[in-house]
Amino acid sequence: MDKGNNELAVNRTFKSRIFAMLYRDKKELLDLYNAVTGKHYKNPEELEINTLENAIYMSMQNDVSFLIDSRLSLYEHQSTYNPNLPLRFLFYVSDIYSALTKEAHLYGTKIIPIPTPNFLIFYNGEEEVPDRQILRLSNAYTHLDGAPKLELEAVMLNINPGHNKELLSTCKSLHDYSEYTARVRRYSKEMEIEDAVERAICECIEEGILSEFLSQNRMEAKSMSIYEYDAEKHLRQEREDAWEDGIEETSTLIAKLAENGDLAQLEELGKTPDGLKALLKKYNISR
Repeated sequence: MDKGNNELAVNRTFKSRIFAMLYRDKKELLDLYNAVTGKHYKNPEELEINTLENAIYMSMQNDVSFLIDSRLSLYEHQSTYNPNLPLRFLFYVSDIYSALTKEAHLYGTKIIPIPTPNFLIFYNGEEEVPDRQILRLSNAYTHLDGAPKLELEAVMLNINPGHNKELLSTCKSLHDYSEYTARVRRYSKEMEIEDAVERAICECIEEGILSEFLSQNRMEAKSMSIYEYDAEKHLRQEREDAWEDGIEETSTLIAKLAENGDLAQLEELGKTPDGLKALLKKYNISR
């Protein structure tokens, strides 16, 4: 494949993604909002997009944040399962509320109204997850006595082909996005990622799948797709390496304890992550 000077180089610090770029279009975003909420808004100008860029606590900016009818929606796309998204959403929505109320008299006697938040995650990774799952901030609490004093619930929707069929049939752009990314992933198992992305783009344009979007933004979409694939692959490899290292460390530890007749200690201390860490440190076993 010719990689001449007109080929857009992969930007390793790219701050946006295909999902975010696609839903910069208010018409497409309103269509997605109507599909997930069951509402029937007609005028895209009723949407007020307020996505904050370059948030320091994220490797990428939040994908989409917008207001409509005094409701605040935060949408995030994920190709890898991330149970920490409720915490990230908390940071992000705090910034949004700070921006929205910066001129308000927060020390007054009247309640300052704020838009009702809603948090959605559109997941299309390879790990098997249900069609719909709720991730809660309280799952991260070290101690939870009774009902949590602070909670944030994010709904994760599986948008891989074959999942949430009604939603995908209602929103063409989401269906097309799901199909395009699935093809990139499938073809990347057979060829180099640059060739896989090019093939997916050509086929989708020809078949009317995100055809206008991909035709108008071909080079940028290609660069983003390559970057996203590389980032996803890097995260997957990190997890696999951590898993393999963990097996090796534990095997070494068991051998050490067996030599010293301390297997009962492994049973006790190894019941918790901190206990296992303590044993690894005691026997000088580390990555």
